Amino acid sequence: MSEPQKFSSKEVKVWLERETGSLFNPIHARARKQVEEMGKSINNLAETSKMLLDNSAKEIDKRNMKTYKRARALNKLAKLWTERIRQLNTPEKVTYENFSKLVQETQKAFTLIDMDIRVYFPRISPFFILDRRKFQAVFEKAKLVQRDLENFQTKEYVKTKTLEETYQLIDELSTLERQLAELSTTKLRVETEISTVQKAIAETANKIASLKTMGEIGQLSQTGNEIETLTSEVKHRLQYLQKPFIKLQALAAHGSGSGLTHEEYTKLVQYLENPFEALSTEETGCPLLKQILEKLRRNIVEDKLKLKPEKARKAEQVIDNIINDDSLAALHKQCKDAMTRKTQLSKSEEVAATQKDLTKLCEHSETLTRKRGVLETEEITTNRNCQEIAEKIRNVKREIEKNVLSFMDLKITVTET
Repeated sequence: MSEPQKFSSKEVKVWLERETGSLFNPIHARARKQVEEMGKSINNLAETSKMLLDNSAKEIDKRNMKTYKRARALNKLAKLWTERIRQLNTPEKVTYENFSKLVQETQKAFTLIDMDIRVYFPRISPFFILDRRKFQAVFEKAKLVQRDLENFQTKEYVKTKTLEETYQLIDELSTLERQLAELSTTKLRVETEISTVQKAIAETANKIASLKTMGEIGQLSQTGNEIETLTSEVKHRLQYLQKPFIKLQALAAHGSGSGLTHEEYTKLVQYLENPFEALSTEETGCPLLKQILEKLRRNIVEDKLKLKPEKARKAEQVIDNIINDDSLAALHKQCKDAMTRKTQLSKSEEVAATQKDLTKLCEHSETLTRKRGVLETEEITTNRNCQEIAEKIRNVKREIEKNVLSFMDLKITVTET
C-alpha cells in the first residue's frame, strides 16, 4: 500500500486547485453567472411589482367605482409581492450553501406568487390587463431562471459540493493556524513576564529579609523572638495557676468575697490574657502577683474555688515557690529587660526609618504578587485556548484528508506548516 502524499496547510490548497481546477473553476463560474441572472430577474420582478403598485394607486385616487375594488385588490397584492421580493437577496460570494439557500427561498416565493396570480388575477379581470400581462411575462422569465438555478444545483453544482467545503476547510485551517501562532507568541510573552516578576519578588523578599536582620531593626526582631520564648516560659511556670486564676476571676466577677482589690483584679486578668506583659510590668519582687497569690491561697484553703485536691496541691506548691523562694525573680528580670529593650528600640529613629523602608518593600511585593496572579490567570487561559485551537486544527485536517479521499480516491496527510 502506497504512503499517503504529505502537504502542509499552505501547499494543500495549491495542489488541490491544480488537481481539481478543471472541474471546479468552470462550475463555480457558472454558479456565479446563475446567481447574477437570478439577481437581475429579482430586480426586474421588483420593478414590475412597483409598477403594479404605482398604477393601482393612481386608479384608486380616481375613485372610479368600476375599477376601485379591483385597484384596491391589485394594490394590496403588489404590496405583498414587493415585500416578498424585497426579502430575496443574492449572495456576494457564491458558495454551495448560500446557492442552495437562494434556490429554496426563490422557489418558495415564486410558488406563493403563482398561487396569488391564479387566485386573484381572475378577480381583477378585465381591468389592468396590460399591467398584468407585463408582470406575468417578467414573472415567467424569472421562473425559468429559477428553474435553471435549481437544475444546475442538483445536476452540476452538487458535484463540487464536497470540494468547495474542502476549500473552505483549508481557509479555516489557515485562520486557526494563524490564531495558534498568535497565541503561542502571547504564551511566550506571558511566561517571560512571569519569570521577570517572580525574580523581582525574590529580590524584594531578599531585601526585606536583609533589612530585618540589620542594625537596630535586627535587634528589635531578635528581642521579639526572645519575648516569644519568654512568653512560653512564663506560661509554663504559671500553668498550674491557670485554672485557679480563672476560678478566682469568676469569683471576683460575681462579688462572692474573693478579697481582690480593683488593681489586683485588673492584674489577674492581665496574667490570664498576656502573662509576659503582666510579669514584665511588675515592680521588683512582683508585689501585685504575690498579693494575688496570697488571696488565691486563702480561697483555696477555704475551698471557695472548688478545685480538685491534686490541682489545689500543685497550685499551692507554685504559690509557695513564688512567695517564699522568689522563684520568678530571674524570669521577671529577663522579661522586664526584654520589654525595656523593645520599648527603646521601637522609639529609635533608625528603626522608624527602616520600618518605613520595609513597608514600601512589602507594598511593592504585594503589587508584584498581584501582577503575578493576573499573569498566571492569563497563562492558564492562553494554554487552554491553545489546546482548544490545536484540537480544532487536528479535526479540520482529518476532514480535509477524508474529503480528498472521498472525491479523489487519494490518501493525503496534512502536516504542520
